[in-house]
Formats: sequence, C-alpha cells, structure tokens
Amino acid sequence: MHTILQGKRLIAFDLDGTLIDSVPDLAVGVQRALQEVGLAQPSEDQVRDWVGNGAQVLVERALTWALNVAPEAALQQNAYEAFMRHYGAAPNALTKLYPGAFEVLHALHEAGFVLALITNKPERFIAPILSHFGVLALFTSTVGGDSLAEKKPSPLPLLHVAHTLDIAPSASVMVGDSRHDIAAGRAAGFTTVALPYGYNHGDPIEQSHPDLIVASLRELVS
Repeated sequence: MHTILQGKRLIAFDLDGTLIDSVPDLAVGVQRALQEVGLAQPSEDQVRDWVGNGAQVLVERALTWALNVAPEAALQQNAYEAFMRHYGAAPNALTKLYPGAFEVLHALHEAGFVLALITNKPERFIAPILSHFGVLALFTSTVGGDSLAEKKPSPLPLLHVAHTLDIAPSASVMVGDSRHDIAAGRAAGFTTVALPYGYNHGDPIEQSHPDLIVASLRELVS
C-alpha cells in the first residue's frame, strides 16, 4: 500500500472523473435534453469541462452556453427534467471504469479499509452504476449530490460519512479528480489524493495543492 494510507481507515472516492469516465453518457443526456427544448447541442468535449458540480449545474452551464445568457427558471427545470430522463435511461451505455479501478477497490477492501463513495451526481444513479460494474458491495457508505443539504466542495458530505462510520477525519482519505474534492477534503480534515486525468474544468489539479497526486489509482496499492 502507498505510504499515505498508513494509519488510515476510511478511503472516500469521488465517482465521475475518478472511478468512471462518464462524460460520453452525460454528453448524450445533455444533447438530447437541449434538443428537446429546441436549442443547439454542445460537443462531448464541452460537456467534459462542465461536469463536477452536479446535474443541475451541468444543465445550467449547457443552457447558458446555448443561450449566451443564464436560463430562466422554467427552462432550467424543463431541461433538467429532460436530462434526468434521458441520462437515467442509459447511464452505462458508454461509461467505463478507469484502468485499475476495479482491482484497486477490491484490493483496498480486502486489505480492511472502509470504502465510501461521495459524489455530486444525483443519488438515484449511484447504485445502478456501481452495480453495473460489480463494485457496489465494496462500499460501506454512498452519498450523492442531493443526499444532504450541501454537496462538495462543502465538507458536509465527508464529515457526515466519517461521523456515521465513527471514523476520525484524521484517519480518512478523500480521493478525487477536481478542486471540489480537494477543497472538501481539506476542509473536512481528510488527507487528499488527486488524479490528473478527470474533470477539473480544464485546470491542472496541481493548483489545488492536494497532499498527493497519483497518475493512476494503481499507485494507491503499489
């Protein structure tokens, strides 16, 4: 195991951009939602830069791009409902686990670490996606972006999980790909581990100053 895990008990993972590359399916959902409300559809690369703050913000960013102004509330709601319907119909059609994710999760679980998933993705999608990839049973706790009153970069989801599992933040690690993961981890008192390949709005993850950057999840168990 990596030395940064010494003395740790809880390892919390982000989902999108950390364990899975979900942008292809998210992009299809966004494109079909905007088509349904009569607007131009963005490219997959554009959607990639908008992911990370939850579904409502993703839709808002897409609408703002298409309109060149912030959307009105009614349009936002209609497009959001359309996105949730289209994305929810096939959240795993194009989504893939990142290399090493399956093996690393199993290795950490077998080594006795408590695993949690803390994502800004709506809660309803978590179990279907994790089940699809055969890893749902490895997680003791899962929290979505709409599970609590606040989501990352707030530390609340991390502190909630640590408190619920009776594990001190100082014995906990947050693994993610974006500045929101690192900010939430730091504010919660977690050790922070960052991956450079995910969705960070086009900004280098180094700018968030995590405790550790690993090029691959496999480095956690090497």
